[in-house]
Amino acid sequence: MIRSRAFSYITAADFTVRSAYQMGKTPLLPLYAAALGAGDAFLGFIVSVSTLTGMVLKPFVGVLSDRWGRRGWLLAGTAFFAVMPFAYRLVDTPGQLFAVRMAHGLATAIYGPVTLAYVAELSPSRRAERLAWFGMARNAGYVVGPAAAGWMLLTMEPVTVFTIVGLLSCAAFLPVLLLPETPKDGDRARPPILRDAVASLWSGGRSTAVWLAGGMEAGAFMALYATKTFLPIYALAAGFNVALVGAFFAVQEAAHIVLNPVGGRIGDRVGYVVAVPIGMAALALALPLLPVAGGPWALMPIAVLMGAAQSLVFPSTIALVSARVDERSIATGMGLVGTMKNAGKVAGPVIAGGLIHWLDYEMTFRLMGVAMLLGAVVVWRWAKEPRITSIGESTAEVMHESV
Repeated sequence: MIRSRAFSYITAADFTVRSAYQMGKTPLLPLYAAALGAGDAFLGFIVSVSTLTGMVLKPFVGVLSDRWGRRGWLLAGTAFFAVMPFAYRLVDTPGQLFAVRMAHGLATAIYGPVTLAYVAELSPSRRAERLAWFGMARNAGYVVGPAAAGWMLLTMEPVTVFTIVGLLSCAAFLPVLLLPETPKDGDRARPPILRDAVASLWSGGRSTAVWLAGGMEAGAFMALYATKTFLPIYALAAGFNVALVGAFFAVQEAAHIVLNPVGGRIGDRVGYVVAVPIGMAALALALPLLPVAGGPWALMPIAVLMGAAQSLVFPSTIALVSARVDERSIATGMGLVGTMKNAGKVAGPVIAGGLIHWLDYEMTFRLMGVAMLLGAVVVWRWAKEPRITSIGESTAEVMHESV
């Protein structure tokens, strides 16, 4: 099922739109906003507003996708990815750019929960490994996009690059149109939409697995985005070369991409609630080592360790949700987890900045490591608690089918 046509189509579509979207985000968007006259503070809002859009809307998109099916929403998301880049040609002020970015964020708000739910529903076996391969393709877009945009900006105006982003995004319509539709719950009797939405969100909000997975993802992204924000500043102050800082993040992402399927397979084999705390513990070990690394030979193994930790955590958290929530509310659960993940992305740099101002870099990274370790302990203790319907039963079933 990992090599099914449907999986190939959804993966190709997501890689296409994510690569194009990242072309329009880094380093293109900050340069474009600055050229329009955006100040530092407002520039930060412009860059982050699409994340905030997803944080608010992902659960509601998940509810509607659970009710009406995935394919229509994927077409709508693809349309936002394809059409919105052309709107940047109409932008003249930072305020207008802010509004366009907010609307552009609807694309990721739709694709986030719907694609994950679609992939999770393809088969109950080898779920984490399949989600890991899907995540591997998605993460590749985060590498391809910025590199392509930087190369294009050598010879093109920013607005021209946005037009290319729109044209590339249009290519995603082909694999989306070839996707078979998943069974729609709308074919079965369901309550009115407002009552159904409240019930779905309530059901997802009461799920321990959703809160556990969302909390772990939020915590991990808080640490990762804090590292992305403040490690360059600390490294330069410590006398490291800027190229070494870039190499650190490149190695980290490369390790994450390469090891992601391995981490997913481990989650399927040993259980999701075993793989997640192992990954959190690895991240907890890596974070305090960053401020004491004495050079490139010390930094690069830490980058690999952080990438490996991500590959253990993220596929299994998503697989955990898909295995534990009501099958009629999978996208809703994915949306709630996505909201918590986006909150972590936004909160991480803010909290780390306050801690660094109050304490220092070394103590801040130590505290983040302690927080990750406590999170690992919470997951491990939760996994050991007896339940009438425990996740151990779900993972055991998955393990049995994947052996």
